[in-house]
Amino acid sequence: MGFNPNTALFFSGVGTLIFFICTGGRVPSYVGSSFAFIGVVNSATGFKYVPGGPGNDHIAEATSGILVCGLIYLGISLLVIIAGHRWIEVLMPPVVSGAVVVSIGLNLATSAVGQAAASGFDAWMSFTTVMSVSLVTMYAPGILRRLPILIGGVLGYLIYFLFGLGGIGPGIDFTAVREASWFGMPPTTKPVFDGTAISLIAPVSIILAAENIGHIKAVSYMTNSDLDRYLGRAFLGDSIATIVAAACGSTGTTTYAENIGVMSITKIFSTQIFIFTSVVAIILGLIPGFGAIIRTIPSGVFGGLSLVLFGLIAVTGARIWVTSNVDFSRPRNLISAGLSVVLGCGMVNGVVISFGVVKIDGIGCSTAAAIIMYQLLREDWGDVFRACLGRSKTNKKANSVMIVEDAPRDPDLPITTKSLDSDSDGPMDAFSDEKLRSA
Repeated sequence: MGFNPNTALFFSGVGTLIFFICTGGRVPSYVGSSFAFIGVVNSATGFKYVPGGPGNDHIAEATSGILVCGLIYLGISLLVIIAGHRWIEVLMPPVVSGAVVVSIGLNLATSAVGQAAASGFDAWMSFTTVMSVSLVTMYAPGILRRLPILIGGVLGYLIYFLFGLGGIGPGIDFTAVREASWFGMPPTTKPVFDGTAISLIAPVSIILAAENIGHIKAVSYMTNSDLDRYLGRAFLGDSIATIVAAACGSTGTTTYAENIGVMSITKIFSTQIFIFTSVVAIILGLIPGFGAIIRTIPSGVFGGLSLVLFGLIAVTGARIWVTSNVDFSRPRNLISAGLSVVLGCGMVNGVVISFGVVKIDGIGCSTAAAIIMYQLLREDWGDVFRACLGRSKTNKKANSVMIVEDAPRDPDLPITTKSLDSDSDGPMDAFSDEKLRSA
């Protein structure tokens, strides 16, 4: 996205501390830059990554969109704290959230392939990096198996560097690293509000909420504890972290799934660890040389890592479908998911829908299509209309009343009803003729 690595690291650490405070130290999670912002920020700014090249010249406009996204996310968090999180699950059931995640991964695939194929040598180095990640994932001992991206990236970087020393490849330019100072505050940027950037980036707030729900449920499963009651507070911490980061020129944040994987193998769920981790991130953010090293990552290595990461994102969406037993024999699920995925895959390379200054990219269209189509293609419209119009339905007696206990739901979760008649001890019974006469 072209943001300064030191700024992103620094506010990642700050965001994790904010998250810890908002959740009262009850939810173990690290807060870092979200992949959901990559496509929309690049669409809004037209940025393309070049190793060692200049950063994004339109960070101010991009952060305005991220800031508004954080404010919307903050509103969602307050609503969840007040009204609960059930409405989010109704709005984005597994078939919808899975389709959106698949679309994000496939939407980013174009940029990953472009980086991997920047040159013939980069293509071979991309293959080498992918193989390094894969071998670490399959055969590395113990906890190292949970760090394939880090270890595979370091191996790919070292191989690229050694080839450069041998004159086989172009090598790596460390000029910026030599010129970097040892210590300094990360650069900050004041947001400049731009309608186009806001319209492209703000809808990511829905995706951040869906991500957070998935992460909370995953940690709940691993710890055998119910963390759903902390969901609103988790949203609050994540949203405030995003707002603070954007206000200072950094990327939007989310709870990191990679850390959930590490917790699953180590069985260490202490939230105190994340305080230490956040401090380390803040310290690294204060070392400009570390950020300069990150900017020297070659296109071939970066492209290889992107291929793996974006592929994993897409497959994670499919995994949501599988683990949630989504029934694709139902036309409603097929059309909602299919349309969403096609829009996410097809609307790339700057293709957007424009309404004046308002623009919606592939990820935004994919998200909107999945949500809207799933709600429109209901099989229970009759129940919806009856619930909205308050139409009564006779059961055994003329004064029987049908009460809808819940909002109309997916047929997989049928509406439950109760019929209240004179035999029941319900509200109608209170006004029966016998009781009125006795009164």
